[in-house]
Amino acid sequence: MRRPWLAAIAFVAIALDLIISSVYIVNEGEQALVVRLGAPVAIVDHAGLKLKAPFIDTVYVTSTRSLLLEPPVEQAIMGDQKRLEVQPYARYRIVDPLRFYQAVRTPEVANAQLAQLVSSSTRRELGQVPLRALLTDERGHILDLIKHEVAAKAGPLGISVDEVRFHRADLPLETSQAIYDRMKSERQREAKELRAQGYEWAQKIEAHADRERTVMLSEAQRAAAVEHGEGDAEANNALADAFSKDPHFYSLYRSLQTYKGALANSGPTVVVGPDADFMRLLNSGPQAASTDSKKP
Repeated sequence: MRRPWLAAIAFVAIALDLIISSVYIVNEGEQALVVRLGAPVAIVDHAGLKLKAPFIDTVYVTSTRSLLLEPPVEQAIMGDQKRLEVQPYARYRIVDPLRFYQAVRTPEVANAQLAQLVSSSTRRELGQVPLRALLTDERGHILDLIKHEVAAKAGPLGISVDEVRFHRADLPLETSQAIYDRMKSERQREAKELRAQGYEWAQKIEAHADRERTVMLSEAQRAAAVEHGEGDAEANNALADAFSKDPHFYSLYRSLQTYKGALANSGPTVVVGPDADFMRLLNSGPQAASTDSKKP
């Protein structure tokens, strides 16, 4: 009883294996190449469940979508002998599965060969232009040349190159540091020149301000001297008029002015004789001055 069951199970297993080996699936965005005993027999570019000869057919599925290639960073020598660290990237599609299979077989090998093509084309084109060309509109033209060259060499591989761009393009660290140091020294030199020029301007402005200050002070002093002279003249005229009108009052006024000038800054004690003329007005009052003024 066991032998029929074992035979049935073996038959079912073999049938399932045959069925599984006879079908394959092509998804959206994929294409398949059917190879029978090493010879390509069909290219399937429609999605769905497909049939193949079991055990003798091998199916190689590749993507029809745009694929990204990112080679590593490498140094390139520009046309002006400057070094540049460049990391390009490329987008490509597999358009001919048969050529792709015959040339490279697997996407890994295709990526390696395409990276070499991008690297060699990049170094060749950058070696013909100066560094400043990458900082102008000429950069796009250089990238177009690299793309066309890579696309022409990748065509026999069944690959279509859509674009080639630079992910980064920088100067090496030691070169950047040297450029930074040179820029720093240039800025320091310009700063010193500006400081010296500012100091010179400050000296000129200060000299001009001092000259104007001296002129203004001299003119003010001259005007003050003129005003002071005119005031003294008017005062003398006023005193002369007062003396001519009332000699007694003028004598009293002059005596009081003398006391004011003599006693203003002196101490609290003044030692004089009782019969001194200086004390006569203080002892007898304004009448003494009037009496003295009437004497011939």
